Amino acid sequence: MNSLIGTYECKADAKGRLMLPAALKKQLAPVLQNGFVLKRAVFQTCLELYPMAEWEVLMQKVNKLNRFKKKNNDFIRRFTAGVKMVEVDVSGRLLIPKDLTVFANISKNIVMSSAINIVEIWDKDKYEQTIDDATVDFADLAEEVMGQDEEADGIS
Repeated sequence: MNSLIGTYECKADAKGRLMLPAALKKQLAPVLQNGFVLKRAVFQTCLELYPMAEWEVLMQKVNKLNRFKKKNNDFIRRFTAGVKMVEVDVSGRLLIPKDLTVFANISKNIVMSSAINIVEIWDKDKYEQTIDDATVDFADLAEEVMGQDEEADGIS
């Protein structure tokens, strides 16, 4: 799958369903029929929506962990806590299960933000706060993450 692009605002209804934004739905069209995995994010209070093929690639890596090491079992348990298989219905809606809605503090206003090969689902206020908080340190973070490669790869 190609990288997803865009940040979109949408609303959840009283049942926790959200309509996929048209531009995002178009990008996800090749994988819609395969379903998705929705899970808690590791580092933030948001949700991560994995197209099934992306989830399977990730699970191949996780499955290589030695389960006779306690920290690996602990990681797997926490990483997969609350994981749900979800589908987009014929109307283009995605149902966010109640426990995940509670985890991410999602109420009505939502931001769906592309994160390369997955989509993050945020409560709008929480997303804006996180982006604002990260702005101060983003230059340092960008230098540390992207500026340390010894290879000249043309990224500027």
